[in-house]
Amino acid sequence: MRASVGDRLHVHSRVVGLDQRQGEIIEVRGPDGEPPYVVRFSDGHESLVYPGPDCLIEPRTDGE
Repeated sequence: MRASVGDRLHVHSRVVGLDQRQGEIIEVRGPDGEPPYVVRFSDGHESLVYPGPDCLIEPRTDGE
C-alpha cells in the first residue's frame, strides 16, 4: 500500500450498521509512501494509522 499527502483514506467498518470512516492523509511516515500515515478524519480527529485489509486509498485529483 502506497499513498501521498492529500490522498483520502477510507476505513470500511467491520461491524454491520456502522459507517465507514474517511480522512485525509496529512503525513506519510514510511519510506516510499508506505505506512504508517497520519490521517485527519472528517470529525477533525488526527491519528497515526497502519492501514489493514479493510482500508482503501483514494488518490487525490488535480482539482483538490
